[in-house]
Amino acid sequence: MSRPTKCRRICNKPAFDSFLTAGASSQEQITLTLDEYEVIRLIDLEKYTHAQCAKQMAISRSTVTEIYENARFKIADSIVNGKALLIAGGHYHLCDGSISGICNKTCRRFVRMQKIERKGDVEMRIAVTYEEGMIFQHFGHTQEFKFYDVEEGKVVESQVVNTNGQGHGALAGLLAQNNVDVLICGGIGPGAQNALSQAGIQVYGGVSGLADQAVDAYLAGSLDYNPDAHCDHHHHEDNCHGDHQGCHHS
Repeated sequence: MSRPTKCRRICNKPAFDSFLTAGASSQEQITLTLDEYEVIRLIDLEKYTHAQCAKQMAISRSTVTEIYENARFKIADSIVNGKALLIAGGHYHLCDGSISGICNKTCRRFVRMQKIERKGDVEMRIAVTYEEGMIFQHFGHTQEFKFYDVEEGKVVESQVVNTNGQGHGALAGLLAQNNVDVLICGGIGPGAQNALSQAGIQVYGGVSGLADQAVDAYLAGSLDYNPDAHCDHHHHEDNCHGDHQGCHHS
């Protein structure tokens, strides 16, 4: 049996994830994984050594070298042969900001988490289970929340927060600690609903579609939700062995 692939720590998902070739007759595509993208970013853009890159991504130096060679070949194949380059998938988890002493600059995620903790005078904070712009449908397995701060009935700020692979009970605590007033989600179990209710968080379950549109609908008083929505998603997802930080596999 082959050894399971270890999660690779990455700073953030890329702002741009597709590069198309103008005038190319071929429709072939190449996929650069997010861990390959991160190695390229650190070594070629940030000028890290392979050893520094390995330390930041929590993998071995030999693994960095292997990923780097594969990534460089894919990029060359795309440029030389006119193939579209997409960035998606891989074996990774998002950095939670706890390694700010390792980075050569202030961790953006750490700064963002500090900012999240300061709710200030905002009249309402809405959280939505989140995945790539959509409402994620299983509360207990969500990898991200999107927080919306509301003043005078309008969203004044929003930001995406990684859950670091926490389960149902811890997620309720995470929302309470971040002063969330309202949760919009898809399916959610009765245990999580009770925990959120005890924390004073209103739950609007059974919602699907775009997260931003759902928040707009809630503020307009027209949100279509199901107060009896339950989550029947109880199987264990494919996380890295011994790693509880929400490793993505694809």
